[in-house]
Amino acid sequence: MKRTATAHWAGNLKEGKGELSTQSTTLSQTQYSFKTRFESGVGTNPEELLAAAHAGCFTMAVSATLTQQGITAGDLNTEAILELDMAKLEVTAIHLELKASVIDGVSEEQFKEVAEGAKANCIISKALSVPISLNVTYA
Repeated sequence: MKRTATAHWAGNLKEGKGELSTQSTTLSQTQYSFKTRFESGVGTNPEELLAAAHAGCFTMAVSATLTQQGITAGDLNTEAILELDMAKLEVTAIHLELKASVIDGVSEEQFKEVAEGAKANCIISKALSVPISLNVTYA
C-alpha cells in the first residue's frame, strides 16, 4: 500500500505561499506558509499534520488492541503535542494526552497497559525517532 501527498510552493520563504494536497483529497490545495508554520495565520503546517497523524494512529491502535481482546472501546480522545525547537529547527518530542471513558471489563491499570503498547507500536510512533511520552486520563 502506498499513500501520497503533494506540496507546491511559490515565492521566497517568508512571503511565499504553498499548497498541500493528499491522495484522499481530504487536503486539497490546503494553504501553508511561513506564517502558518512559525507565527500565526490561516492554514496548516507540516508539524501540525504530523501531530494529527500521530494522534489518529495512536488512538486507532488503542481501539485495535481492545478489539483484539474482545472489548469495544468507549470514547477515546487524544491530543498530540509536538515540540519544535526553533533554534535547531527540529522536532524534539511528542506528548500524547489520552482521555478515555470507562470501559466495562477493563481496569484503569489494564487500560494504561494497552495505551503504552499502542504508544510504542502504532505505525507513526515506529516511524519517529523522537521521545514520545503519554498521559492517560481514565474516567
